[in-house]
Amino acid sequence: MVEVKVDLEKCDGCGTCVDTCPVEVFEMKDDKSIPAKQEECLECKACEVQCPSGAIEVIE
Repeated sequence: MVEVKVDLEKCDGCGTCVDTCPVEVFEMKDDKSIPAKQEECLECKACEVQCPSGAIEVIE
């Protein structure tokens, strides 16, 4: 199973991952992104590539 990690120290709450993810893995909580539906992840790594703060890591 894939693991999606968000470094909350780096996350600036921009929401890019929410907009980028094709299967809606992410949601915003307290102005930070959380991988609420990791089981839906397609491992496309679009979130990891598009995150401007480098806060996301997709571990296969």
